[in-house]
Amino acid sequence: MHSSSTPSRRGRRGRHRRAGVALGTAVVLALGLAACGGSDGDGGEDRSVAEVSGAADTEQGTVLSKPFDKPDLVLTDTGGEEYSLVEETAGKPTLIYFGYTNCPDVCPLTMGNIAVAESQLDPEQREDLQVVFVTTDPERDTPEELGSWLKGVAPGAVGLTGDFATIQAGARSLGISIEPSTVNEDGEVESMHGSQVLYFSPEDDKARVLYTEDVPLETYEKDLPQLAEGKLP
Repeated sequence: MHSSSTPSRRGRRGRHRRAGVALGTAVVLALGLAACGGSDGDGGEDRSVAEVSGAADTEQGTVLSKPFDKPDLVLTDTGGEEYSLVEETAGKPTLIYFGYTNCPDVCPLTMGNIAVAESQLDPEQREDLQVVFVTTDPERDTPEELGSWLKGVAPGAVGLTGDFATIQAGARSLGISIEPSTVNEDGEVESMHGSQVLYFSPEDDKARVLYTEDVPLETYEKDLPQLAEGKLP
């Protein structure tokens, strides 16, 4: 879980709290709401826990032994047009990250690392790979705000905004917890969201690989050429 506080002006102050994550072959990875002690509250299936396989190294991508389905999110892109995640990314290698433009640390770093690694792909691979950034703070992140922020951080990414409840439900279906932004006693806007990046395979449109906030640029540089070809790292 990533937690940060910002005043009404962007990026002045922030704090970052990590949730402990244990990775390993046939072990359980605690994600999303399990990290902040909340619950879905909707009586639906609890997808806040996913089994993973692979080395116990949070600086590498982790292959999911029980992949997630792609959420049926219909939101608004930076051009103000309706964007269906399922339809627009069907059969395409896709990276999805939930964050917000006022984030002072993890969000711009994560998206920037992906953008740098993506820039090193050949033109055909860049054309195939879809990078999608979904805001967790839609009240402030208008299409215009998202578009402006992404131009400076990850110009090749698609930015999506819309109804918070819809976004929250989509994130929870992937085991990622996001909570509504709140204003604390100091007048700072505080947001909490899971900081995982998920890779969806073009073979079946399911989330097959998870990247944590600890993953460095070098891992994305190593993995993106394979991911763009539909191969797991």
